[in-house]
Amino acid sequence: MRRLAIRVLGAFRRISLLIRKMRGKTLDDVAEQRVVSGKAWEEFCDSLKAAGAAMNFPGAPRDPFNQAEGYRHLSRLARAGLMAFIEHADPKAPVMHRVANETTKLGADNPDNYYYTAALDGSYDYKIAGRRNNIAYLSIGTQSGNYGQGGGLPPTGHIEADQIEMDADGCFELILSSTPQEGNWLPMTPETGTLVVRQTFADRSTEIPAELSIERINCAPEERQPSHLTPKALDDGLKNVGALVMGAPLLFTKWARDFSKHSNELPQFDPDVSLNAGGDPNITYYHSHWALGPDEALVIEATPPECEYWNFQLSNYWMESLDYRHFTIHTNSHLAHYEANGSVRLIVAHENPGLPNWIETAGHSLGTMSFRWVRASEHPQPQCRVVPLSSLRG
Repeated sequence: MRRLAIRVLGAFRRISLLIRKMRGKTLDDVAEQRVVSGKAWEEFCDSLKAAGAAMNFPGAPRDPFNQAEGYRHLSRLARAGLMAFIEHADPKAPVMHRVANETTKLGADNPDNYYYTAALDGSYDYKIAGRRNNIAYLSIGTQSGNYGQGGGLPPTGHIEADQIEMDADGCFELILSSTPQEGNWLPMTPETGTLVVRQTFADRSTEIPAELSIERINCAPEERQPSHLTPKALDDGLKNVGALVMGAPLLFTKWARDFSKHSNELPQFDPDVSLNAGGDPNITYYHSHWALGPDEALVIEATPPECEYWNFQLSNYWMESLDYRHFTIHTNSHLAHYEANGSVRLIVAHENPGLPNWIETAGHSLGTMSFRWVRASEHPQPQCRVVPLSSLRG
């Protein structure tokens, strides 16, 4: 139904554009009228109001606590969208910024990740200059599309730190273009519109993220200057923000509803769905739903395969990672305690059982959860069981 609505809306816009052209009006003319009349702002506000429908999506929790987190999620998405589509939307002068961070979360954001994004245009060429420092994992990718626009976020290029030639100090330059280049090159296509950088900590207390900057190249100096704000840029930006705030929660609440069919289990997530939603192509994901009574614990046992990194995390129903600044809501291959045979046993519980690898629920009785391996040699199935908390203290 949502895809049909998006297609109908797209057809309506194309027909409207044709009518405007027949009347001699350009898109810039229409945008000027929409901004001056207040129509652009009114429709943006209407889209924020309409986004609240995700709070009533079938299966969504209706209790005050989870609803409050859901509406906070909408406010966070609005903030992220305004940053991405209004403040830093110019691909002529891209700015690396953190849309997903400690207080802006979406799509099971990884507590170990330090995310960057920037606006791109696949018809331009860019250069990223960087210094690796000692972050455990660094990947840089290009994507087409934006959340909420119905087309997903299919990758158009991907490269990792071990594929990039660096000097002795870890410094490097990386060219982004739609035509192949010698040396360090990250592919784009004409449809590319987004840069996504994932930096993954093994231990936040000891690692320093990479220092990165981006600039447009192979053009006249004046073409690198930031564009002046135009009515059309504002109008388009507000539409994109509205699409994000309406579309992303509907996507993830649908996922959460589907995950509830295998609550307290961790089946492997469809890799094609993950890629289309912007997931890292080198990561195998296990997504699910969890729910525990006050005296219950979820025990997860797994033998991690040979891989570059793994982690497990708890998220709320809206697929926001829980507050990892103040609670231990995740663990990873570096932080976890291992059994003598190389396996790990994770314990999700409301109270500390006094055992290793306790994952705190941080005041939640239900939500979503994720296990991920990076570049794993195999994909073993984590085993899950719900037990009385008292049986673990035993």
